[in-house]
Amino acid sequence: MSTKKITDKQWTKIVNFLRACPQVYVGQEEQCRRFIEAVLWIARSGCQWRLLPEKYGAWNSVYKRFARWDERDIWHKLHQYCAEEPDMEHLILDS
Repeated sequence: MSTKKITDKQWTKIVNFLRACPQVYVGQEEQCRRFIEAVLWIARSGCQWRLLPEKYGAWNSVYKRFARWDERDIWHKLHQYCAEEPDMEHLILDS
């Protein structure tokens, strides 16, 4: 399984959105970043929440926070925010 992490550039964009969002308590950035990476790990792997590696924290805590953000539509808002200025670093043009 890939251990790809969020880049510092990506994290800066994400945390700027989260800090401006009144529905989100960021707290310690390191823990918040680990939470986002845990959710991305689940999305990439397709694994059950219970199989989340311990380095991301307790699976139940991560799941509950994920569910709260989902109820508040945070994931959709974050996606829209990040899509406003897409990272063109990996763009491939074909003629």
